[in-house]
Amino acid sequence: MQYISTRGGIDPVSFTEAVLMGLATDGGLILPRTIPRIGSDTYTEWKDLSYQELAFEVMSRFIDDIPEAELRDIISRSYSSFDCKEVAPLVHHGSLHIMELFHGPTLAFKDVALQFLGNIFEYLLEKNNSVMNILGATSGDTGSAAIYGVRGKERINIFILHPHGRVSKVQEQQMTTVTDSNVFNIAIRGTFDDAQAIVKSIFNDLDFKGTQHLGAINSINWARVLAQVVYYVHACLHISSHENDKTVDFSVPTGNFGDIFAGYIAKRMLPEGTVRKLLLATNSNDILSRMVQQGDYSLSEVVPTSSPSMDIQSASNFERYLYYLHDEEPGRTNQTMIQFAETGTINLSSFQDHIQRDFVAEKATESDVTNCIAEFYKEYGYILDPHTAVGVHCALKHQSKGVPICCLSTAHPGKFGDTVEDAIDKLIDLPRSMRNLADKESRCELMDADRNLIQEFVKNHAKQG
Repeated sequence: MQYISTRGGIDPVSFTEAVLMGLATDGGLILPRTIPRIGSDTYTEWKDLSYQELAFEVMSRFIDDIPEAELRDIISRSYSSFDCKEVAPLVHHGSLHIMELFHGPTLAFKDVALQFLGNIFEYLLEKNNSVMNILGATSGDTGSAAIYGVRGKERINIFILHPHGRVSKVQEQQMTTVTDSNVFNIAIRGTFDDAQAIVKSIFNDLDFKGTQHLGAINSINWARVLAQVVYYVHACLHISSHENDKTVDFSVPTGNFGDIFAGYIAKRMLPEGTVRKLLLATNSNDILSRMVQQGDYSLSEVVPTSSPSMDIQSASNFERYLYYLHDEEPGRTNQTMIQFAETGTINLSSFQDHIQRDFVAEKATESDVTNCIAEFYKEYGYILDPHTAVGVHCALKHQSKGVPICCLSTAHPGKFGDTVEDAIDKLIDLPRSMRNLADKESRCELMDADRNLIQEFVKNHAKQG
């Protein structure tokens, strides 16, 4: 399998080269040259596989430069830290199916991809006798999941930027209480978009990227998207056996477009009609729902909400979809991204029919989220976190009669206790891993959102090969 850039400026690379490159050296995002198709017979044969076995079957279609036994071992170790044998169990409430993606070490869906990516990095660095300095930005859950994926790994240092005061207290504590010597937390005075822009700018300094052995753990890294494709296939197989229905809709709480883009890849992989509809669910930061509904992809002010991981305007994975929207023409994709960098807007109204064949979209307000948490708990006794509530609210508005819909549950409600407890008027039980966070030692640097300051900090603390 060969990998290319959305902007066409690199020669094709292998999977392992793509993982280590992270962001393509031409500033684009990496994609497989082709998307493998899964026939109906093969898909049917997967129905009784464990999650780990299914992960191997899906991933091995995209990975041909890691021996089978070694890839199986990486996958097995990646999910051994989950507290649930199924890894991504589904629960059923009425006609709505909820896939719980929060059973990893940091209780968020990012663990599914980042435990895998951390182990891939470790495997490749040992094989190449090299080191890596991971640089990433987080709007909430990516940071802690990335840190837990690589903490204590001998050949890796990790630098994570988060917007100061704009993530939940638990999210912040999960990051800053990891005091391993290879972990560096940086809180910036600004928004997630500011942090993400700094990270992209530093990666685009190719001399610095090379000399400091930078690696990417944000969803710009293709391996993360690939790991997320697996749980869409898992959900389709599970629901088809539960409902005796071969067609599934998905509702995906979306901020950075990575999770729903994995669903887009799964839809193109699986037999025709297996994934029918991808519902893009946003909070008040609605650039992506505006894109689907109006063809308007334009920046506006970030609005703080109770679902902070989705408080994003510039979605870093959108460029991957744009490449397909432009008929896989990298020149057009590059020109559009240059225009977006200059103006902060892309007019996609001429693509409306195409976009709306791929996605539907809905926005949830803060009152929608609160009401959804309260009403769902009242009816089913099941507690939603605010991000999942965005997805459930939108799913209930768009559910089609007779078609199963699966909502991705992206975080444990305990990570957003104040919001949830206000909605259901009840204290919630915290998982053991969260109970003593406030009492733990923490370490974090508070810095201005200045690329030069952060680049110098990384240089001074980077692991040298």
